[in-house]
Amino acid sequence: MKQFFKFVLATVVGILLSTIIIILVIVGIIAAAGSDKDVVVDANSILHIDIKYPIAERTANNPLANLSFLGFDGDKSIGLKDILANIKKAKTDDNIKGIFLDESYMLSGQATTEEIRNALIDFKKSDKFIIAYSEIYTQGFYYLASVADKVYINPKGFIEFSGFSSQVTFLKGALDKLGIEAQIIKVGTYKSAVEPLVLTKMSDANRMQVTSYLGSLYDHFLTGIAKSRGINKDSLFNYANQMRIKEPQDALKYKLVDGLKYKDELLDELKERLKIKKTDDISAVEIAEYTKSTDEDIKSVSSNSIAVVYASGDIAGGTGDDNSIGSETISKALRKVRLNKKIKAVVLRVNSPGGSSLASDVIWREVMLTKKVKPIIVSMGDVAASGGYYISCAADSIFAQPNTITGSIGIFAILPNMQKLFNDKLGVTFDGVKTGKFADLGNTSRPLTPEERAILQSEINHGYDDFTKAVATGRHKTQTYINSIGQGRVWTGAQAVKIGLVDRLGNIDDAIKAAAKKAGLKDYKLVAYPEQKSVLNKLGASFSADVKTRILQSELGENYKVYEQIKNVTTMMRTPLMRMEYDVVVK
Repeated sequence: MKQFFKFVLATVVGILLSTIIIILVIVGIIAAAGSDKDVVVDANSILHIDIKYPIAERTANNPLANLSFLGFDGDKSIGLKDILANIKKAKTDDNIKGIFLDESYMLSGQATTEEIRNALIDFKKSDKFIIAYSEIYTQGFYYLASVADKVYINPKGFIEFSGFSSQVTFLKGALDKLGIEAQIIKVGTYKSAVEPLVLTKMSDANRMQVTSYLGSLYDHFLTGIAKSRGINKDSLFNYANQMRIKEPQDALKYKLVDGLKYKDELLDELKERLKIKKTDDISAVEIAEYTKSTDEDIKSVSSNSIAVVYASGDIAGGTGDDNSIGSETISKALRKVRLNKKIKAVVLRVNSPGGSSLASDVIWREVMLTKKVKPIIVSMGDVAASGGYYISCAADSIFAQPNTITGSIGIFAILPNMQKLFNDKLGVTFDGVKTGKFADLGNTSRPLTPEERAILQSEINHGYDDFTKAVATGRHKTQTYINSIGQGRVWTGAQAVKIGLVDRLGNIDDAIKAAAKKAGLKDYKLVAYPEQKSVLNKLGASFSADVKTRILQSELGENYKVYEQIKNVTTMMRTPLMRMEYDVVVK
């Protein structure tokens, strides 16, 4: 009885503590929401850009952003949409005298960096200054910083300038040790997303395609730096190829930077540019706080509106979330804008490596229907490949950045055979009855029979035929031609324009202008879809997911990426997929 009361007491205390924590979180969120006022920008200020987190397409309604307990630091992140809007606003804001680019890591894709870089180039037309400073320059941040009027590095710092590499983690050895065979059914010589499960190194076809698109990305990278820094592109290639930039002094010698400064010296220069005393404080506004979210109120649609529908993340069935594309959510958003007579055109912003072939087809159908009643233009972000390209191909026009990853027109399925794991490793056996020859097709406790494999291959072939037919129709090409550039091959945006998968190189603003022109609009309002969930609606799922992610990242460190890849493998072993390489790291 004594133990029983101890158990009851412990349970009650646990419930009370959990309730208190939940109440504190809710109170913190309400307090944060109530204090979310417009930021007052003082005269003679600088816009401080310090980005050390992956950049999403839109700023999330994060219920934990303003909290600083339970292991959360309260840091705010800002989406690409708001970063671009804030830089554009700063260009004409008399209170902003310049931009300070400060120690950023640029963890997002190259096309995202490209959009921010282009916004900074446009900002310079105002004759306001841009100063970049860092103790450590990654290649991504240096590419961004190279547009600055002055680029400085700490005298004891480090600058990475050695060229691009692409690395894939192969899991076949681990699966062999576990007694798991990945049974692959696919179409596409270059459809290499399955290779980590069945090979221990890159296939010749995959090595060729990666060499091709990596070379295209690197050429664009060098071309941009050469233009902004006034250095010959071939010289830049040699600097990297011969590893000449080993110390900050080398970067200065070869004109990659303009000077070596400690932070105090950098701050003194900023004060000089602002024409204030060295003893005065610099007035600065953080990029994340410069404005509230620039999303328009979905309910306040004007008679001439253009809808921007954001489709970001892996494609799956259901509702999805801020980091994935749910076919139901995106389809609903497309139906909503299609039926709204006040919305005259649609821009579909795609940033996705693909995912479920079924979910991709559901979204493609809505794009097709929308195209019949109003213009729909696609703007591609970092990646719009495989299923991400499938949902794009029906649009009136497609815009991409030169370093967008696209194409990967192919399809595959994975069915694990875990017989050795069960029988030899675990000592588990199975037996049963069935009413038909193929009643247990998909059973993971045994290998596929030749007939079963033929059935699945036929389904995958049919899916690939549908894919290439959809692309051929949308791009006004023959299916034979699409098959020749398909086969799962990955292309950059620059390459995709040449082969007809993309119409023009440009950013999301270019796509919006094209949509307005096609709809015959001169004055219009932008509205964003899908509508983001409110803070309170997201609380439960967001809080638990954030806690889980932080714990895993803390425990696994750099190995967290491997964990994510293994998790993706289990997800892929369920349904036919239109997806490109799921863990290709370019650095």
